[in-house]
Amino acid sequence: MQNKVKSSRDRAIATLSGLRKNASYDEMMYKLYVLQKIEKGEQDISEGKTYTTKEAKKRLAKWLK
Repeated sequence: MQNKVKSSRDRAIATLSGLRKNASYDEMMYKLYVLQKIEKGEQDISEGKTYTTKEAKKRLAKWLK
């Protein structure tokens, strides 16, 4: 079993290490952007900053008209 990656820096290094050798800066930045958004989502979940399905549907209804 792999050790859990502990810091954002470690996660970024692991993410970038998984890219192909000739990956562009845009690809690298996109991967880091996605990683940042995932970490923010995990933080929100741990802090209880979530919506129920019913609340989410209500909020999204404004956009889906």
